[in-house]
Amino acid sequence: MDKFLNEQCDDPCTGTGMIAELKRDLIPEPTASALADIFKVLGDPTRVKIIYTLLEKELCVHDLTQVLDMGQSAVSHQLRYLRNLRIVKRRKAGKTVFYSLDDEHIEQIFVQMLQHVKHG
Repeated sequence: MDKFLNEQCDDPCTGTGMIAELKRDLIPEPTASALADIFKVLGDPTRVKIIYTLLEKELCVHDLTQVLDMGQSAVSHQLRYLRNLRIVKRRKAGKTVFYSLDDEHIEQIFVQMLQHVKHG
């Protein structure tokens, strides 16, 4: 058994008042779940490439298939997943559907994480 599993602080850093305040202000479960889902998106290299590409320019599915060297079905599947999580949005122009990032928050998160990876 790991000796740290049942370890308790002999000299707690924070008082019970602070612990109660932290518990009260803890992120609600639905919000934590939604945030975790967004970060799961970045767990797939194809989705990362799609997001990176859409940082540069709004594109249709056909153009994305060309950039990624993937089939239309696979790209469409990933775009549907990204759309359901509000990572990308679509705009229809005639028969063509164009995809772009949903808002600047997505762009900021992605760029920050990309800079973090490149820095380390």
